[in-house]
Order: sequence, then C-alpha cells, then structure tokens
Amino acid sequence: MPDPGPSLPEALVPRPDRPKAPLWRVWFGLSDEVPRGIYAVSGFLLMLLKYSVEALATFVSTGRVLTPLEFTLFWAKHVPKPWAIVSPPVTEHVDTLAYTPGWLGWIILAWTLPFIWVAFSMSLRRAANAGATPWIGALVLVPLVNIVVMLILAAAPTKRGSTWNMARTPTEPPPDAPRRASRGILAALAGVLLGLASLGIGVYGRNEYGVTLFFGSPVLMGCLTGFIYNYRSPQSWGGTLGISMLMITVTGACLLAFALEGIICLLMAAPLVMPLAFFGALLGKAVASATHTSMPQTVGMLLILPVMAGVEGGRPAQTPEYVVTSSVEIDAPPEAVWKYVVAFPDLAEPEDWFFRVGIACPMRARIEGQGVGAIRYCEFTTGSFVEPITAWDEPRHLAFDVTSQPDPMRELSPYRHVHPPHLEDASLKSRRGEFRLVALPGGRTRLEGSTWYTFDMYPQDYWTLWSDLSIHKIHDRVLNHIKQLAEAETSP
Repeated sequence: MPDPGPSLPEALVPRPDRPKAPLWRVWFGLSDEVPRGIYAVSGFLLMLLKYSVEALATFVSTGRVLTPLEFTLFWAKHVPKPWAIVSPPVTEHVDTLAYTPGWLGWIILAWTLPFIWVAFSMSLRRAANAGATPWIGALVLVPLVNIVVMLILAAAPTKRGSTWNMARTPTEPPPDAPRRASRGILAALAGVLLGLASLGIGVYGRNEYGVTLFFGSPVLMGCLTGFIYNYRSPQSWGGTLGISMLMITVTGACLLAFALEGIICLLMAAPLVMPLAFFGALLGKAVASATHTSMPQTVGMLLILPVMAGVEGGRPAQTPEYVVTSSVEIDAPPEAVWKYVVAFPDLAEPEDWFFRVGIACPMRARIEGQGVGAIRYCEFTTGSFVEPITAWDEPRHLAFDVTSQPDPMRELSPYRHVHPPHLEDASLKSRRGEFRLVALPGGRTRLEGSTWYTFDMYPQDYWTLWSDLSIHKIHDRVLNHIKQLAEAETSP
C-alpha cells in the first residue's frame, strides 16, 4: 500500500459529514462552536427581532414610535448591558420606557433574559473559535468597548486548531469527595470575594447602585466560581449550579454579618441576581471544560469589573418619574370624606405581613393651616412625610409636594441599625401626591390616591416592581381607613 503520509491533527481534518447544528441550538447551547458568519448573522437577526418586538409593544401601549436610530444610539450612549450584542439598555431606556406602563418594562426585562445568555455565551465561543482567550467575549459587558469587540469578533477568521470541545479529555483525574468539596469551597469563596469587591467599588467607592453591581457582577461571580470548580477536572452541571448557589448565599450572609445590607433588600435582590449568577456559572464551567484557558487568563478577566464601574458614567441627567394610583369606593358623599383626606386619626396596628417585616407603614395624618400653603404631616412608623399643600379644591381635589421623607423601611438585621447607602441617600424619593374625590350616584364617592416618585437604582424596571407594590399597600391602608371613618360617620 502507498504511504498515506503524515496524518493531520483532528481539528484540521475536514468533516463534510458533520451535520450542521440548528441555529437555535447554537444560540442556547454550549457545545457548538461559533464561526464568524454565524456570529454576525445571529447578532443582526436577534437585534432585528428584539427591536421589532419592543417597538411593537411600545407603540401598542403608548402610541409612540421607537425608531431604529433611537434604539441603537441610546444603547451606544449609555451604560453596559450583558445583552449588548442584541439590545439597547432596556432597564435605563428612560427616553422611551418612561412613557410606558410599569408592567411593560417588567415584561421587557423578563423577555431580555434569553438574550443575555445568547449574547454572552456566543461571544465566549466566538473568541475561542478565533484563537483568543474566551474571556475576550466578556468585554461585551463594557460600554463602548463592546462595540469594538463585537465588530472584531464578527470579522476575525477562525483560527486553525482552535476548538471549542465540550468532550475534551480532562487534564486531571476526577477528584475524590474531600478534594471536590475543598475545590467547591475555594470556588465559592473566590466568587464571594469578587462580589464584595464589586460592592466596594460600585457602592462605597462610586456611590452607584448601577448595572455593574446588579448585572455585570453576578455574571462574573458565577463565571469565576464555575471555572474554578471545573478547572482541569469537569464536574456535573448540577454540582456547578449548587456551588454557585452556595456562593450567592455566602455573599448575602457576609453583607448581613457586616451590616452592609438587611434581609429585606437581600431577598428583593435575589430574583434578579441569582439567575445571572447561574448563567455565569454554566458559562464558567463551559470555558473550563471546552478550552485550555489558564487560571491567569481567568484572573485577568476580573479586571473587567473595575473597568465597567469606571465607564458606567454615573446617573442619567434626568431620572424618570413614576406614578402609582389606587382607589376605593365609599358609601358617603365627598363632603363627608374630605375632612378625613386632609387629616385622619390613628390607624390600628398593621396586620399585613408586608408592614410587619419593616416596610414603612402609615399611622396618622395631621395638618397645620388650611388651603394652599398649609403643611400636612403624614406620620409613618419610620418618621414623617412633610407635605406642603399645592392644591385645595374642597371637596374634590387635594394635592401636595413632598419636601421631607423618612426611610422607606426598617431593615431586618441582627444589628439594631443598618443604614446602607441606598437608604441614607434616599434612592426612593416621593416627589408629590394627590387625592381626588369623584361624586358617584347615590351619595357615594370614589376616592383616588396618587403618588409620584423617582427610584435612583438600576435596573429601575425591576426595583419599581417592589416600590409600586409598597406604595399600593400604603395607599390601600390609608384609603380603607378613610372609608371606614367616613362610612361610620354617615351611617344611620
């Protein structure tokens, strides 16, 4: 037989028989490589899909047209997003989403989660396919830089011999139970330290509760934890998620132990942070299992965090204002309801668990003076709102500004006083409020209460879900108290 000559490395052997993976599997899976053509086409298709859906939703709910230029330029101008390859910053899209109802922003935020996964995972695999360290793909988290990185990744040719192989032979034998446990603890502690560093840089260094803290940090924490746990000896997907869960739990325990946060805020943040940390952990495992990425390269990836914090650029010039309106129907005429709107006596101790865990609870209201210029004081369990009257149309309309307000909650904590910066700086600020009394047939009244507020913490579409709930609870407690007082006075 003739000499076949030297054999080619397996990575260079043509594989015309290899079936092409369906596009959806390339997007959402982790086993397929991402050449430049698929990367560029996917970015365009997903951006078009996301723009079309969000533009349609915005138009249907508000009648406002979201143009492609507005969609693109706002994303390029503002802070980073993990889904930057396919989306503008949904959570800070003040110019457009400020005009939409709150539920739409929440739906768009949930709809964006798959794009986070697709953008980040494809960027990691594309970087590996181009012969670079996969962590180059993590630069899609950094604003402005991400534009350059995406263009480079879309143009860089596949490097021969560079593969993304989830079936790669481990370089170490599987560890026994004690070694696996110790590696898991080390991986979790590494993620915890990264999270505490992010808090120190973003919150205590820059006084920012921004996307770096709530989006970039959980993803990178998960990446670091998943990579270390699977380094040289891949572990199970379930075990990786378990270690990332341990990492998030220990991070929360540290914040609680050092009086940096309270239990309420940690529980509120968990539904946002945990999925992102899980995404990162799975991607970290994939990088460790499918490539020959070294530990120094992974440590270098962590430099992305301070870069993100530095580029984030502070708060927007104008924070969007939100409004919450609640109503109740009262079996009494507006004239009988009015005096209890202006001021009302003590409410009973709250029975709702929402207030019993520490959320500020209204207790009474009093007023000094009468008419425009009078000062109304609405007293809560955490202090008093000072409310100068700006409109007095008896018995139809009472409006007021808010010039001073107490903390929105008393944090649950092992310590007597916990004052995280978001409480000390009043990230949640009530701006103004009003009551409207609408006469109904039969001597009845519809009483409407509205509060306008701002929330200087990102992602606003997530945090305003909690603030809207709190304000509705406050409204309901006050409105029902007024209802009881007015009906008791006018009943036979």
